[in-house]
Amino acid sequence: MKSLIFAAGLGERMRPLTDHTPKPLLAVAGKRLIEWHLQRLAALGIHEVVINTSWLAAQFPQQLGDG
Repeated sequence: MKSLIFAAGLGERMRPLTDHTPKPLLAVAGKRLIEWHLQRLAALGIHEVVINTSWLAAQFPQQLGDG
């Protein structure tokens, strides 16, 4: 099964935290926000995920890798 995560927003309401870091890559309780979603999807048996990015998109593969 496949999944799509929309992570392209500017995170304007989280400024100044999102000035240099996309909101999905901000850490909460020791994990990035997007990691919570990825781990839950994996627990449901979803192992192929596409992440739709825009704002500071280059940080996603740097922080998460490609699988």
